[in-house]
Amino acid sequence: MKRNLTYALFVTLIAVASCSFTNKNSESFVTNDKDKLLLDLITYVLEKGHYEPKDIDDDFSVSVFEDFIDVIDPTKRYFLESDIKEFEQYKFQIDDQIKNTEITFFNMVYDRLMERMEDAKAIYKEVLANAFDYNRDESIDIEYGEMAFAASRADLEERWRKQLKYATLGTFDSKMTMNKNGSGMSGTDDALVEASVSKLPENTVTNIPLLTSEEAEIAARESTQKTLDEFFDFVNDMERKDWFVQYINTIVDEFDPHTFYFAPDDKEKFDMSMSGKFEGIGARLQKKPEGAKIVEIISGGPVWRDQRLEVGDEIIKVGQNGEEPIDIVGMRLDDAIKMIKGPEGTIVDLTVRKVDGSLETISLTRDVVELEESFAKSANIIKENQRFGLINLPKFYVDFEDYSERNAATDVAKEVERLKQEGAEGLILDLRDNGGGSLKTVVEMAGLFIKDGPIVQVQSSGKKKEVYDDKDERIQWDGPLVILVNELSASASEILAAAMQDYKRAVVIGSRQTFGKGTVQNVIPLDNIVRSNEHGDLGAIKLTTQKFYRINGGSTQLEGVKSDVVVPDRYSYIDLGERDQSNPLKWDKISPADYDLWEGYIDYEQTVANSTKRMANNAQIKMIEENAKWLKAEQDETKISLNYKVYKAEESKDREKSEYFKKLADYDSKLTFTSLKYERELFTKDSVLREKRDRWHKNLAKDVYVEEAVNVLQDLKMNNIKQGKLASVKG
Repeated sequence: MKRNLTYALFVTLIAVASCSFTNKNSESFVTNDKDKLLLDLITYVLEKGHYEPKDIDDDFSVSVFEDFIDVIDPTKRYFLESDIKEFEQYKFQIDDQIKNTEITFFNMVYDRLMERMEDAKAIYKEVLANAFDYNRDESIDIEYGEMAFAASRADLEERWRKQLKYATLGTFDSKMTMNKNGSGMSGTDDALVEASVSKLPENTVTNIPLLTSEEAEIAARESTQKTLDEFFDFVNDMERKDWFVQYINTIVDEFDPHTFYFAPDDKEKFDMSMSGKFEGIGARLQKKPEGAKIVEIISGGPVWRDQRLEVGDEIIKVGQNGEEPIDIVGMRLDDAIKMIKGPEGTIVDLTVRKVDGSLETISLTRDVVELEESFAKSANIIKENQRFGLINLPKFYVDFEDYSERNAATDVAKEVERLKQEGAEGLILDLRDNGGGSLKTVVEMAGLFIKDGPIVQVQSSGKKKEVYDDKDERIQWDGPLVILVNELSASASEILAAAMQDYKRAVVIGSRQTFGKGTVQNVIPLDNIVRSNEHGDLGAIKLTTQKFYRINGGSTQLEGVKSDVVVPDRYSYIDLGERDQSNPLKWDKISPADYDLWEGYIDYEQTVANSTKRMANNAQIKMIEENAKWLKAEQDETKISLNYKVYKAEESKDREKSEYFKKLADYDSKLTFTSLKYERELFTKDSVLREKRDRWHKNLAKDVYVEEAVNVLQDLKMNNIKQGKLASVKG
């Protein structure tokens, strides 16, 4: 079947100029609903504008089929095996439906999901009407991806029983632990376990009534039921269009993990985030079957100030100011975020599974999160009679509407100059956790450290590569330079680290490899490509249009940047990189650019060798790696006992191990950190800034990676001529 729409040249679309998107038959156009229009628009943009468009064929159809089912039923507690078999009649037809703007598959799955959710409401109430036996020797596997769909209603009810017992077990334990704390009991966990399976007396000493194990079990089930009641009330408020957005994004996600469709409301949120302010807790989340995983903490926000949450923690329940929390496991991420965000000054209660496996409830006061702490900041480092400088850059920020406004490149240049004035003999640029940003700022920033030359190569689909050069021959900093990276250093961070590594201008210290995001995206409002539209705001699509390449020709995609000195951190064995995302673009290479090696050092290779040796023998680094391996083992342990005695024993063991690793925070590098003169003058008027910097300096003093960066700066010996002799690398 022919597409029912004709399109303008895609180059016009990318330019976001006055574009046309017209219908051959205006009467039939009117009858097209918004879903079909969106499907047509988005697939056209993907086919014509994506850097590496995929064939929408049978293989594509199978991927959409499997991924959409996984998106809407990740814990496999709604659909039956018979439902999946019925859906499979469309398994190889979704590609044809997409091309013909048909949504039969979506309609069938959506309608069945609504039926199964109604069934689920009855099931969970039936299950929670009966007591759980915590003496029973059984377990649950929370690796839902490997689980088959339930073969029958009875099998589904049993699955719900285990999932609900698991959800209730933590609440039951909390109530029994409160009994222990309230009564002043000082017995062992085993004593508590024995008490939990028999009647407990009233606390006549403190006059605080103790719950019997039976009463605690009933109260725990009531709490779980209230949570589910609220969850399904929340789901009932969702409209069909919300589910259709999930279907659209399942299709979009097949192209690569960074291409994404923004519904109108989501586009508004995106625009708000670009403004630099939002109300919430100050954390970025990623959807996981087990909950909402924290992947980034925004400096200065409530989470950052509170210090109890960290990257890798998973939020599993959300409550509002002391109200019963709602389970967000299996919930859409957008919906979970709506519950977590809220007006300034309100309180949100988060039930969190920590990276060490422990459960904790953390209450936070929401605030207006300003990204001031995402701007570059610097510190003096004093070691014996030497002074060094450190610049922390959380992102490559820029005002796209006005480049003359504050941006990462100009700010770093200012900090470099200030550090020079205060006598810095070496410079550390900290790009850890820096997820990237503006390409233009990367090129300008790299130019601060070299005379001139190429910084990055950019390839658009079907076009000749572009080489982005630093053309300014001035060198802002010609002294020793170290760049710190980790697994979360991505995109623009990788461009800068790679360029400095290729020039041999800096020693890169950090993870085995950085994140591995070597692509660039453009946001295209869909309203810009339709001539007339009766359906209102159509939202926008964030589209991958280019790939980055190092000046040596290699892509940063998937492989990232491999550090010169590889040191483990607590995320070394956890899946965080681009290679662990769905449908990433492949690694490849192009021809290298012409560039000259920087020969300001006379002992670059020996310095790297010395640092590697030091790190291999460092006791703190060895404990960090031990911690990383333990965290990975905990993450891989998906089978959880539902027997209370076993549960408590495992919890005690994990708590003991977690306490052991808290010794990592006791490390002292013996380095002294101070703010720069201009910032110290601000402290008299800004006590919050002083507190932020004091906390930052305290953490830096415990940072073994910064300590080693200083050692490397001390080891690097400068060529007296510095930029006099150059070695050429020609492409």
